[in-house]
Amino acid sequence: METRGRGLYDITPRVADWVVASDIANGLLTLFLRHTSASLLVQENADPEVRADLERFFARLVADGDPLFRHDEEGPDDMPAHVRAALTQVQLSVPVHNGRLMLGTWQGIFIWEHRLRPHRRELVLHMLGS
Repeated sequence: METRGRGLYDITPRVADWVVASDIANGLLTLFLRHTSASLLVQENADPEVRADLERFFARLVADGDPLFRHDEEGPDDMPAHVRAALTQVQLSVPVHNGRLMLGTWQGIFIWEHRLRPHRRELVLHMLGS
């Protein structure tokens, strides 16, 4: 998946399509993001202000260019992106029933890009069930 820089990207429709194509009606879907400067998140999918508030909170919590960080090989957002990923997660498990993700009414699956520049992110999906 291509990102356009820092932000939350709703991947729920793509994941749901993959589940349908798997022909597994009931089971457990595992998602794994193969990166250390982005993360996965189940979050509110109706009001975009929730995503904006999360960004503002993390900007306060882990500021770009903080002199505390020595690792800045790729710029002032490099180490903060790693810290943000460490505070969140790169793996999710979502139950599947009758070929559908068992997400709540207002839940979506997001890739949270922590870097300022666009990146190509690789997501591994694995389904166990029948």
